[in-house]
Amino acid sequence: MRPKASHSAVGTRVWIALWTVYIVWGSTYLAIRVLVHPSVGEGLPPLIAAGARFIVAGLVMFALTVGRPAPDGRPDPLGPRQWGACAVVGLALLLGGNGLVSIAERRVASGPTAVIIATVPIWAAIIVAVTGGGRIGRRNLVGLMLGFIGVAALVAGDGGGRLDPLGVTLLLLASLCWSAGSVWSRTAPLPRRPLVMTGMEMMCGGLGCLVAGLASGEAGSVHLGAVPGRAWLALAYLIVFGSMAAYTAYVWLLGNAPLPLVTTYAYVNPLVAVLLGSLLLGEHFTVRTAIATVVIVGGVALIVSQPRRRAKAVEPAAAPGAVAEPAQSNR
Repeated sequence: MRPKASHSAVGTRVWIALWTVYIVWGSTYLAIRVLVHPSVGEGLPPLIAAGARFIVAGLVMFALTVGRPAPDGRPDPLGPRQWGACAVVGLALLLGGNGLVSIAERRVASGPTAVIIATVPIWAAIIVAVTGGGRIGRRNLVGLMLGFIGVAALVAGDGGGRLDPLGVTLLLLASLCWSAGSVWSRTAPLPRRPLVMTGMEMMCGGLGCLVAGLASGEAGSVHLGAVPGRAWLALAYLIVFGSMAAYTAYVWLLGNAPLPLVTTYAYVNPLVAVLLGSLLLGEHFTVRTAIATVVIVGGVALIVSQPRRRAKAVEPAAAPGAVAEPAQSNR
């Protein structure tokens, strides 16, 4: 039996890792907003910026982890099937998910963006039910209704806090892409080593973002000399902390903390994003935004806090501001 000090140390590490996920993943929306700011002479094109972020982070993570054996000692092949699956998941999560978030943040502030992206578990629950992997019970149904009511509150009517409809549509599409990729990845032939898999998905998804950005003509709006230092700092932050450090902490939490505790990030991240956007970027936190945030987060909490016997079917996927999911959970 370990001494009490060891138990205390483990508990401290869990909370440090959990707050790392809370704060870093919650702050990625702010960093993306700074990176793709639409003002003249500022920021980088959204898809090219996302591509650079994930290609660099993926290459580094893959290089650092590919030589390590799987925890159980069994072979973990990285053949065409694994690369193909990583490409599909990476494109769904990082091009369809994060790429659309980056585009939408030229129209929608970082706080509301995180609140809308919090609907990812709601979409995942619907996809699981539609594909025959589960059913929408009463608790899930209430959560779904709350989520959609909250989103509707952000775009309906006039007055302060009303969001750009096109920006909201892009964010809902990003949530849907992320959810679909996460659900499909549960049965995909992905590598069993979570960090190796993540590096592969980031490289594939980042390449997809870069190609899409070049194909859409974003290269013509790249003026490196006009990009301010804060945009470069935001890109570095997203690579080092958003795409690597926080994800490593998350993977560690999956093996060292209770799953219900780990999944609390799904409704803490948007609260962190709203707070940081208000404090650091001066984003207006209106009554409409406050009500929508409470309603959406409440709906997500109902869905992700399912009884243990049903948790697997509704386990949330990390939001597009973060990175891809480990194969053994793919929330």
